[in-house]
Amino acid sequence: MSQNPGMLAQADLEQMVAAGEIDTVIVAFCDMQGRLTGKRVSARLFVEEVAAHGAECCNYLLAVDVEMNTVDGYAISSWDTGYGDMVMTADFTTLRLIPWLPGTALVMADLSWLDGRPVEQAPRSILTRQIDRLAERQLVPYVGTELEFMVFDNSFREAWAAGYRDLTPATDYNVDYAMLASTRMEPLLRDIRLGMEGAGMYCEGVKGECNRGQQEIAFRYDHAKVTCDNHAIYRNGAKEIADQHGKSLTFMAKFDEREGNSCHIHISLRGTDGTAVFADESEPRGMSPMFRSFIAGQLTTLRELTLFYAPNINSYKRFADGSFAPTAVAWGMDNRTCALRVVGHGHGMRMESRAPGGDVNQYLAVSALIAGGLYGIDHELQLPEPLAGNAYVSEAQRLPTTLAEAAELFEKSEVARAAFGDDVVEHYLNNARIELAAFNAAVTDWERVRGFERL
Repeated sequence: MSQNPGMLAQADLEQMVAAGEIDTVIVAFCDMQGRLTGKRVSARLFVEEVAAHGAECCNYLLAVDVEMNTVDGYAISSWDTGYGDMVMTADFTTLRLIPWLPGTALVMADLSWLDGRPVEQAPRSILTRQIDRLAERQLVPYVGTELEFMVFDNSFREAWAAGYRDLTPATDYNVDYAMLASTRMEPLLRDIRLGMEGAGMYCEGVKGECNRGQQEIAFRYDHAKVTCDNHAIYRNGAKEIADQHGKSLTFMAKFDEREGNSCHIHISLRGTDGTAVFADESEPRGMSPMFRSFIAGQLTTLRELTLFYAPNINSYKRFADGSFAPTAVAWGMDNRTCALRVVGHGHGMRMESRAPGGDVNQYLAVSALIAGGLYGIDHELQLPEPLAGNAYVSEAQRLPTTLAEAAELFEKSEVARAAFGDDVVEHYLNNARIELAAFNAAVTDWERVRGFERL
């Protein structure tokens, strides 16, 4: 077996399939909405054919809304083009066991067209392009994601049948860092932690958060692509394990009027020789000129790239003053009121982006962080002094407050078009427009309560 617990080499898989220990291989990728998507393949077929040649899937999987409706406006997929296939090609560096699903292994896939060209609009492809841009400068990205979720004592099917109303949170009050009430969830949380360890991840621990039933399970930072792949598997697996416990959990950015679910993303760059290029003890605050320009690039591009940090209608409900979610385009030293927070030293010196919520597509968000940082580095942008005090009451620019505003800024962004390409920009703009049209056409409970009798 390979050295990392849960991770498999291709030869390991072949041996386990021959021994009857593995009967199913999940071939998966992350879709626009950040969901794990793909096929369960017979392990025998995977070894004999799919491992070498890939598996096909319909190209509409990158051109649907969250309810899997086929929608218009996508260049890569439509009724007019016949909804043809893409090819899922296994990345064997991601092959692993899935302990909570008996006899199952999983491998992440890259998407290509039938002629071998990569599907540029795929989230993993977008991130790969940004990592390649860093490699051209002898730089390597390291990332950690801090994903929060809320647990409910209702099962997913019960929650669906109830229209997600009157659900029972797994705790009755704020359990931030608390032990007692969080222990009630420990059978579920422990199974999630051990499951992810068995799937090749390095779980650091779990802590309670502010909202009722809210928790955060933290994982060790890693190379950007490894972290993003692990994030996708964890996000999907946590729901599967909760389902096995008869419970449900949500990563949505804002479930209720209390604190939302965040996904703070920590990012640092190193040289290809392993040097800590963000740290320099001879410079003010120990920050190298490259790091200062990297953060200056984030400040300059944050508003126009917010669509990749906050991709949904609901994402913008989270941006509320005094909520620990950011509203101000500002940076600070260990200041949680700012959108950008600098912490650590040496190899651990890094920037934390506090803009993404739990609903974020991590591949897109990390791609935006790299693109913004490279813009600052390439243009040698100068970093202003850090904001001291409360950013919520500062005069700093504000993050977009709606998906419509973020989409308009993204559409006009020269940085986005240069970094991602016009095809990618137009693809994700279309996704935003479809969500806006669907939301604007919906009649909500809020409208009925306010207007049924009293208007």
